[in-house]
Amino acid sequence: MLQRLAFAAALLLLGLSPVTAHGPTPQKADDRVTIAAPPETVWKLIAAFGSIADWHPLVKQSKATGEAAGAERTITLAKGELVEGLDEVDAGARRLSYRLSKENVEALPVSFYTVTIEVTPAAGGSEVSWGARFYRADTTNEPPENLNDEAAVAAMTDFIRQGLEGLKKAAAK
Repeated sequence: MLQRLAFAAALLLLGLSPVTAHGPTPQKADDRVTIAAPPETVWKLIAAFGSIADWHPLVKQSKATGEAAGAERTITLAKGELVEGLDEVDAGARRLSYRLSKENVEALPVSFYTVTIEVTPAAGGSEVSWGARFYRADTTNEPPENLNDEAAVAAMTDFIRQGLEGLKKAAAK
């Protein structure tokens, strides 16, 4: 009898597992652009971690504590500030990686992200790849429309696309 009761309890718990295991899934946004400028020229713009406001049209202001791994920067967007931490700067590979340290879901509807930007030689100049992995702003099981996966993907995709276009314009100067 005790074995049957334990078996029934185990089945009941197994049946509840999918309900309690639900949560946000990581999202991604990736884009690239070809820029008619040497990789070194484009890399200098990206590697200046605190100067993103000089070329990204959505960033109104930026300031950083440095340009080496461990530095932090604060960027100001139309609806508020975000704080990002610089994880890796590989000048040889022309690759920079950073993450969101302090979220502001009003400014960008994500709760966390990691980003990698890489510059490679391409015919006629450079190719810049920008990839982000992130979670939606509201990590509950039923987020409101403005904080769900679709809102996060749309916002991050737009941020990357506008950043690449701004970088292309800045490198042409």
